[in-house]
Amino acid sequence: MKGENMEEFLIRRMVVDDIDAVHAVECQSFLTPWSRTAFEEEMIYNELARYLVVVANCEGLSKIVGYAGMWIIVDEAHVTNIAISPGHRRCGLGHRLLEELIKQAKCQGANCMTLEVRPSNIVARRLYERRGFVERGIRPNYYTDTQEDALIMWLDKL
Repeated sequence: MKGENMEEFLIRRMVVDDIDAVHAVECQSFLTPWSRTAFEEEMIYNELARYLVVVANCEGLSKIVGYAGMWIIVDEAHVTNIAISPGHRRCGLGHRLLEELIKQAKCQGANCMTLEVRPSNIVARRLYERRGFVERGIRPNYYTDTQEDALIMWLDKL
């Protein structure tokens, strides 16, 4: 719920027509956002990619307020990104997206899931840790904008 409006949220598979709205969420969420072209390539050419969107429905209007993506590589799922627009954070949508990614990964034959996260992103780290992800390594200087390392986290059993 935001203000006086009751919102309902739907998670569905992302389609090419969603790219502009997803890119807007991306730009609101990250210091160095992916380009619109990167999303096009993921959606059109990357057979390993699976993307979901969160759609908020309020008073007959629908708006994409979050998304998540992953690659399924043999029996592993690799989370590429999860983002929620600033006005819809802290209401469980990130958790719901992560749970849906896990469910979809299992359906696609994945046994485990991995991701990279900034050590400074405490909110995301807590989300992953609450779901059972554990730190297993570091990718030095992974983030090109700040040269911040990435923590590699794994969920061993989906």
